[in-house]
Amino acid sequence: MHTTFAGKRIVVGVTGSIAAFKVAGWVSSLAKEEARVAVMMTDSACRFVAPLTFAALSGERVHTGLFDQEGDEAIAHIQLAREADLVVIAPATAQTIARLAHGLADDLLTCTVLATRAKVLVCPAMNSQMYSHPAVQENIERLKGYGYQVLAPECGRMACKEEGPGRLPEWELAREVMLQILAEPDLSGEKILITAGPTREPLDPARFLSNRSSGKMGYALARTARRRGAEVTLISGPTALSCPPGVSCVRVETAREMREAVLAHCQQASVIVKAAAVSDFRPATHFAKKVKKEQAELQLPLEQTTDILKELGKLKKKDGFLLVGFAAESHNHTAEGAKKLKNKNLDLIAINDIGSVNTGFEADTNQVTLLDKDGSSMLPLVSKEQTADLVWDHVVQMLEKRNRKQD
Repeated sequence: MHTTFAGKRIVVGVTGSIAAFKVAGWVSSLAKEEARVAVMMTDSACRFVAPLTFAALSGERVHTGLFDQEGDEAIAHIQLAREADLVVIAPATAQTIARLAHGLADDLLTCTVLATRAKVLVCPAMNSQMYSHPAVQENIERLKGYGYQVLAPECGRMACKEEGPGRLPEWELAREVMLQILAEPDLSGEKILITAGPTREPLDPARFLSNRSSGKMGYALARTARRRGAEVTLISGPTALSCPPGVSCVRVETAREMREAVLAHCQQASVIVKAAAVSDFRPATHFAKKVKKEQAELQLPLEQTTDILKELGKLKKKDGFLLVGFAAESHNHTAEGAKKLKNKNLDLIAINDIGSVNTGFEADTNQVTLLDKDGSSMLPLVSKEQTADLVWDHVVQMLEKRNRKQD
């Protein structure tokens, strides 16, 4: 499946740290996402992981020195520097950071970094005492001054048995930072509010009414919006998902709590996307103690919850935000979506077919129909992350159109 990394030339510089084994996993993941990965290894790195490992994982020959190139790669550091969309130094040792900070060009890695005009991401990994040393910290600040991105290490127990900062981050975080560097910041300056996941409406301390929403679509929207430069607040019902890096998360349980959180944040938002599956009903009575089955009624009286999306539609003109809704439909998709677009005063609605195994609740893929006052368009069946990017593409066009009218 086509991914955001597809076709991108990622040059990975591996240096002499035990964390090099984790970077082998990064290279494997990049290759699976269709990136064109070129690996450079220092002499010290080759003592930790064999070059053959990275060659097998990347599908390309590994570069290990300035003078061991063949054929048309006689000036490898220039070729790699020109081709790179992104240069990643991981793990970056104290020695490599010092050499980069002072502009040394004594091996393939440092020569390539000096010659490239691509973005550079440096991922320090070392003993915590080394990392905290003023000289290392000064060198890191110097790299930032050159415009290099630095991914701060995580805290934890390391191979040297010490605890503290210095661990190379996991792939999920590194991936997000790389994608943010590569992304077009076309949502920069926008404050985006997103809701995600289900709500739970309690019957008693042990039972509740809810739905099958996993929150994956809303979290994908938050992740990709942040990647594209937006300031993102995510209001989430109960899910098993972690808050995306750089996103402000507000956790709620019930429809009432979600409404309160949305109204507290909506006035600061320029775009609101309601992707949450808010419960339409809640038990009319909430019992403070667990209801015993011998005492339970077989009929459960319900009452409607507040329609948050409709309430936002009424506030939209006063507060000036762009309002996007999601509709989970099992039949008459376009007709039902058009009805909600009008009745709830939305600018855009994404209609999701929950009847398909590939697009319903808990699936990792999605295929939505986007509908606004100008017409509808069906998006392709892709991952939820790619679906989110396609939704943002449409939102960007709507924001640009609105700005032109205001000018």
